[in-house]
Amino acid sequence: MPAKNRIAPVSKLSVEAQATENLRQYVLSGAVKPGEKLTEVALADEMGVARATLRFGLNRLAAEGLLVKTPYTSWEVRTLTADDAWELWTLRAGLEGLAVRLAADNMGPRLKEKFQYAFDELVEACNSGSSIEASEKDLGLHRTIVNSLGHSRLADQYKLVEQQVRLYINICNVLMGSDLPAVVDQHVPMMEALFRGDGIKAAHEAWVHNESEGGKLVAYLQQRAKMEAAGATQ
Repeated sequence: MPAKNRIAPVSKLSVEAQATENLRQYVLSGAVKPGEKLTEVALADEMGVARATLRFGLNRLAAEGLLVKTPYTSWEVRTLTADDAWELWTLRAGLEGLAVRLAADNMGPRLKEKFQYAFDELVEACNSGSSIEASEKDLGLHRTIVNSLGHSRLADQYKLVEQQVRLYINICNVLMGSDLPAVVDQHVPMMEALFRGDGIKAAHEAWVHNESEGGKLVAYLQQRAKMEAAGATQ
């Protein structure tokens, strides 16, 4: 008689998933600076989990591009360079531009309601003054558009870089300082074109938005690199 198939337990996976999410939020919150080292022993003790569980989360974040493995069980928060920022904004603009174009071309009451809700959440978050909350809802708006199309390959590609995009958005919104309502203003032209069903205009505005904010971040990171290089030679 063939052996009966057994269902794998999920409790361990749940702990690993929770540890991964807690680590992700910790890194993305800005509690640790780019280039700062994280050690497995200290993190495992602080989180109250086994090192094997912690290592699962660390490896996942490394695969997402948020951490870098260093020798001797140490990990480092990835430093975003000007080249990284350029690659991210151009890739993000391409993916999100395609998404809004397809969404506009298929606009209907159901999609409009879903997108309006996500946009309203961004407005509320920006008005709250929390850059972290604004970043989450900023990414949430674009994720909602991407995931509402039924385009599995586009959604898969976006998911591959989603956490790096989140880090990118976090830094951009921190640079905005107290002017978070301007984040809403940056999205208005794209959203208006989207709701009108003008796919070409919506895609154009998505690119313009990413080019503008991405360019600012690239310039900031280039300037920071020059200052660090000058300091190192003194």
